[in-house]
Amino acid sequence: MDKQQILIVDDEEVNRAILKGLFQSNYDIIEASNGLEATVQIENNQNIVLILLDVVMPVMDGFGVLDYLKKHDLLEKIPVILITGETVLNSEEQAYSYGVADVIHKPFYPHIVKRRAKNIIELYQDKHHMEERIKEQEQAIMDKERKIRESNEFMIDALSSVVEFRSLETGEHIRRIKYFTRILLKYLMKYFPKYGLTQAQVDEISRAAALHDIGKIGIPDSILLKPGRLTPEEFEIMKTHTTIGCEVLEKFRKNQTGEFYQYCYEICRYHHERWDGNGYPDHLVGEEIPISAHIVAVADVYDALVSPRVYKSIYANNMAYDMIMNGECGQFSPDVLECFSLAKEDFFNIVEVIKMFDFSS
Repeated sequence: MDKQQILIVDDEEVNRAILKGLFQSNYDIIEASNGLEATVQIENNQNIVLILLDVVMPVMDGFGVLDYLKKHDLLEKIPVILITGETVLNSEEQAYSYGVADVIHKPFYPHIVKRRAKNIIELYQDKHHMEERIKEQEQAIMDKERKIRESNEFMIDALSSVVEFRSLETGEHIRRIKYFTRILLKYLMKYFPKYGLTQAQVDEISRAAALHDIGKIGIPDSILLKPGRLTPEEFEIMKTHTTIGCEVLEKFRKNQTGEFYQYCYEICRYHHERWDGNGYPDHLVGEEIPISAHIVAVADVYDALVSPRVYKSIYANNMAYDMIMNGECGQFSPDVLECFSLAKEDFFNIVEVIKMFDFSS
């Protein structure tokens, strides 16, 4: 490893010689007789651990060097001890405003300069090492979170795919729901700041949307796969998929973060609730319905309308859009409907886009 360097900047050779004698046994010494030379040395040397800087010099003074260091964001990395004459005592306050590590007045005592310099170098190096350790720890945490997120994503997709296979739907349904949800949330975050959505919450809600129908695991095949309209009794059983899903989620709760589990629960239980209270299972009204569930409700209804099912044919995009906006599929939040109108073209295009590209990675 290259030897650490100290840069001595002073127009008086005798001062440079004294300072050099203090440090040359432990450091490589670089010298400059004015501020301009100092900036060249700083640019050409990458291992400087301290700058001993005079104030009054020709060509460029010490404050010119401090301006250079500040401009290049170096004052946090390289400590500076300003060495000033008695005639410029008022420069001390100005020097500290730049962020210099210390100010020593001439004439100086060599042993004091050496001790202060040693302490400052150690302090800055300890700070640098601590920052590096913190960065390494942050990166390790980020890597761990990424692996957990990828593992969760795999388990979510695998679990939700079980429902699709049972109900004879294609694997694209869950993918479309996640993308429709993300699109609606994008508009909600932009145009409705009252909900306080963050990008991290958008990501979590979009992931949680994949589990909206997980409770259909507990619905008998005779009802789940029935090609015709359900009887009132059968429909009552079908509606229990919302609460069955919550029971399934409860078994996995200990492995999930509180907020993510909350979104999964809200979406699973309430994505069939309607603004006017005519939904199920709890007949919630208006803002009693969590916004995450209401977003997924619109995404789910739209996808159900434009996709083939054993009990229905496909509706055209425009017709599906009109049915939702006109309340034919139940009453939805006005805010969510406004987002849906803004996202109209996005929704029309996304099914075709998913057919063309593989977004599973």
